[in-house]
Amino acid sequence: MKRKIFACALIIALAFINVSSAEIISGPGVAVVEVDGGKIQGYIRNGIFTYHGVPYAEAEIFMPPAKLKSWDGIKTALNYGPMSPQDISPEGDMFPFHYYWPLWEGRNYAQSNNCQNLNIWTPALDDKKRPVMVWLHGGGFEAGNSAAEDVYDGENLSRRGDIVVVSINHRLNVLGFLDLSAYGEEFKYSGNLGMLDIVAALEWIRDNIAKFGGDPENITLFGQSGGGAKILTLMGMPKAAGLFHKGIEQSGAVDLMGITFPDQKATRRVAELTLQNLGIAPENAKQIRDVPFDKLFAAGNAAMKKAIEEGCAVYSWSPVKDGDLIPNDIGSAGFTEQVKNIPLMVGSTLNEWETVPLLVNMKTNQSDNKNFWDDAKVNEKLREKYGDKADAVVSAFMKAYPNKKKADALYAEVWIREGALRILNAKAAQNAAPVYSYIFAWETPVMGGYAMAYHCSELPFVFNNIALSEKITGGGEKAYALADIMSQAWIDFAKTGNPGWEAYTKDKGAAMIFDNESKVMYHHDDELMKILMQNSKH
Repeated sequence: MKRKIFACALIIALAFINVSSAEIISGPGVAVVEVDGGKIQGYIRNGIFTYHGVPYAEAEIFMPPAKLKSWDGIKTALNYGPMSPQDISPEGDMFPFHYYWPLWEGRNYAQSNNCQNLNIWTPALDDKKRPVMVWLHGGGFEAGNSAAEDVYDGENLSRRGDIVVVSINHRLNVLGFLDLSAYGEEFKYSGNLGMLDIVAALEWIRDNIAKFGGDPENITLFGQSGGGAKILTLMGMPKAAGLFHKGIEQSGAVDLMGITFPDQKATRRVAELTLQNLGIAPENAKQIRDVPFDKLFAAGNAAMKKAIEEGCAVYSWSPVKDGDLIPNDIGSAGFTEQVKNIPLMVGSTLNEWETVPLLVNMKTNQSDNKNFWDDAKVNEKLREKYGDKADAVVSAFMKAYPNKKKADALYAEVWIREGALRILNAKAAQNAAPVYSYIFAWETPVMGGYAMAYHCSELPFVFNNIALSEKITGGGEKAYALADIMSQAWIDFAKTGNPGWEAYTKDKGAAMIFDNESKVMYHHDDELMKILMQNSKH
């Protein structure tokens, strides 16, 4: 009820606002566009035409997305649309920031299987053919939404680059990736429905984005964490061929979640266990479509946990390598010919998940962290973590990041960086379109600086949204300066396929290190990664 009251209040406020002096312009005939299905009406904010919750498809539960039914009149696109059903409790959320570090303020919306909607920001409704940047949100393949964070707002990026920004909602978790293919032809693609939603969104963009001043022949995907994994997945999907032309993968390259995929032996076992948990016999599998979402989540998550305990090669909800929609792994088979000419940018943050556990105890860690420890305590912690390899790790770390401190070596990340290097080398081996590498090493100064360059910390900079994230960036001059540099690099890549530094090759290993003093380094962390990877195996 509160959501409906707020939505009505927003519409009324937009309708009666003083157009001559306000930053938001709306009203009869303002920002109206005819798209597939009918007319939609957005609003103009600070000169940027803005549309929220625009439907691109519709779908029945556990069925592929279908073409939209037409509507009469004008559909308002003033509020964010429903997100995929998901567990938003602290235990169910993929990202603990919202609960343990309240400086991140996550946003949730109405939940619906019909969550196939997108958001658009554009400088003008003309025929200029601007580059289009399509954002795929994080949360693995399990959680999140297109507007989960303030910093996902595309207005500043659109204005700075004179580009069109789009963000997408799609099905997640058990609704998007439960592989029921063993129970009838109608469920053939149920294990990849979330990816089919994204393909449907990209098809809608191809067919409609020119009406928003965008160029359907210049589409760049960018996504972080699960969003980055979705981009890698699309690069291995023949059905996505030709629907995008560049990709930026941010902190999303890991096994079973983008680089490699579970096979159907594993995913069908998860489905079998899910049906057992629900008390549904295999011959009555269709009954699963009538199960309430909360029961589906509980049954599916319990099945996933048991399948992992049994040794099934699954990590969490994710697409399935079915030999059809997704024929091969990216990591083991290399990139396919369909993406040979697609430029790619791949990167990660320096600390990723290494510092996220520290968020659980913000009150203590804000004054008890590496920025407050003396040398003796730092050495003690280094020995605790690395044993007799402590000196070697510190030496290699300081060569890789000479502007950092010895204590920073405690939080050097290996899991996502190793995956990024595999993707970089696989793409470079094609000897075709370039691939670019980066590391985000800037440390947030807030709360004593204990979180450092954690997973997600680059997002305000990419979207040029420091003003919307001062509580998590500090909002100082250095943050704004780096946001200008990074957002421009993303824009330049979308426009030209070159972010402004040297492409990565296996021989030279060029990588842009984003920090208060950003610079390109070559094979900068080879020695460090070798030691860390050996250490992680013990």
